[in-house]
Amino acid sequence: MNFAYISSNVSRLKSYSPNIKNVYTSSFFILGLSILFSGCASLEKTNTSRLDLIQKRNELICGVSGKIPGFSFLKKDGKYEGLDVDICRAFAAAFIGDADRVKYRPLTATERFTALKTGEVDLLSRNTTFNLSRDSIGGNGVQFAPVVFFDGQGLMVKKKSNYSSIDDLNGTNICVGSGTTTEQNLNDSFQERNLKYTPIKYADLNQVSAGYLQGRCQAMTSDRSQLAAIRTSFKTPSKHIILDNVLSKEPLAPASIGTDQKLADAMRWVIYALFTAEEYGITSENVDRKLEIAKSNKKLTSMRRILGVDGELGKKLGIKNDFVVRIIRSTGNYSEIYNRHLGPNSKLNIKRGINNNYKNGGILIAPPMK
Repeated sequence: MNFAYISSNVSRLKSYSPNIKNVYTSSFFILGLSILFSGCASLEKTNTSRLDLIQKRNELICGVSGKIPGFSFLKKDGKYEGLDVDICRAFAAAFIGDADRVKYRPLTATERFTALKTGEVDLLSRNTTFNLSRDSIGGNGVQFAPVVFFDGQGLMVKKKSNYSSIDDLNGTNICVGSGTTTEQNLNDSFQERNLKYTPIKYADLNQVSAGYLQGRCQAMTSDRSQLAAIRTSFKTPSKHIILDNVLSKEPLAPASIGTDQKLADAMRWVIYALFTAEEYGITSENVDRKLEIAKSNKKLTSMRRILGVDGELGKKLGIKNDFVVRIIRSTGNYSEIYNRHLGPNSKLNIKRGINNNYKNGGILIAPPMK
């Protein structure tokens, strides 16, 4: 509370009517204080974190795509599945103790940041590229959690077209999603190579692929993982190839509103918990056994902290100390999520590559949980 500010404003209030009776002056003084104090209280209320609201509501509203197999896809039975969906479930498990307490809000690329800013969704888990313009206060002003999938933009063409590289696409039409970094990367890549093209823009990936299949363009572009995912839905996937050219870096990460540090911190460590659990060999199948072992052996200090037996790591984030246990019981560790939706247990079967744990040659690494 800024009392110097209050005093200066009270003096101004009194100076408006210097000849008024003391009783009215006193009333005006009290009214002025009341207004100023209530204003400060309102400002304090605005500092309430979205995390508190999620916990009070007992439900997480998660912005997803809903149209990308492997990441977030609405099945015929009305249920969502995919890596991004399981990230939402991990957040819900950590924040409110129930991975099923999630309301999924399908959003197009152009809708997602507006939905986040207006509070229509609590957070995004929607294959969103982490970059400076989105992360900065002068841009979209969001905060990104750790990257959950490192990708790169590619190009898909019909096999019979005999296109073998981006250079062969000079003078062609390219189907692309509007309002995305994909659109900018496409322009940068063709411009750098002094190639001409005509962008055929669509609102979402399904429309992009439909335009491509209908022959409105000679190639379609998106993240390589998305191209692999959408190709599985084609009548004859083998008739379409993804060119070797990689047009950009596409680190995909969940995002929250930039001014909410409490929610951002909690999201960050939920993702790190998924990485850490894989590093320690904690899975959905053995997490309860690991917990019992940790409880019975005080020498396992790191494991005891991670699983919430000792310390108050969760409390520092505004969630339960056993949040890691809650997450892994619900979704499994990062490896389990990846294998289920993108890896060998999925139709996509994308090799983990750099999306592996650092101990296995990848670049996924979490800071110490201590």
